[in-house]
Amino acid sequence: MLGTVASVVGIVGTLALAATAMALRALTPAAAVVAAAFGIVILELTGFGYLLLLVVFVAVSSLATRYRFEEKARRHVQEGRAGERGVSNVVAHILLPTAIAIAGGLGRLPASATAALFAGSLAFATSDTLASEFGVLSGAAVSILSLRPVEPGTNGGISTVGEMFALAGAVGTAVVGAGLFALFHEPFGPLGLFLLAAGTAGFVACQVDSLLGGSLENRGLLTKGSTNFFGMLSGIALVAAFLALAGGSL
Repeated sequence: MLGTVASVVGIVGTLALAATAMALRALTPAAAVVAAAFGIVILELTGFGYLLLLVVFVAVSSLATRYRFEEKARRHVQEGRAGERGVSNVVAHILLPTAIAIAGGLGRLPASATAALFAGSLAFATSDTLASEFGVLSGAAVSILSLRPVEPGTNGGISTVGEMFALAGAVGTAVVGAGLFALFHEPFGPLGLFLLAAGTAGFVACQVDSLLGGSLENRGLLTKGSTNFFGMLSGIALVAAFLALAGGSL
């Protein structure tokens, strides 16, 4: 648990970041409130390293969303009206990481497992976002199910560019997570295992998301948000499998 001064500083900082995201139109007002509330819970139960990893995800996602935004808008593959993300998008990406933080903060998970699971969930979120935001600009895509050409931005569509950014997003999140946890002295277990579990899970879960999008979402059985949720859940399950195989206790 944080001390009083650190807690106050963290809460004020979280509110300021949410307000900035809203002012920059990265989040809608309602989404900014939700993000701030979940961020404060994560901060109070796990610490600054966890909160800052979440902030990095939001910042990177926002920059990727704004990249060549006018072109995306012309092709009707943009996020929101001006690149902003709404409540459903925020909840889909923050609910499970917050649940992991709560379980870890209440002592239901070992500290190192909490760190790996949390990083793995955000590795998926970053991987999926970068794959989508850069993949739609690739000019060519194929269905992950049939490998037949599809329009970039189609549910279940993948591209070489998108996959490269998906891998970079997953691995980058794992590396940044390890750095932040080390900086704030938050246990995350053996470095190699942490990077392998979080990075691999993030990338593989991104493929699961595409599979769900190309099948169940296209049939109207899942929404975009629920597809993201189950994609992230698969990543968390994969991290747990890595830890179990390595003898980690969950």
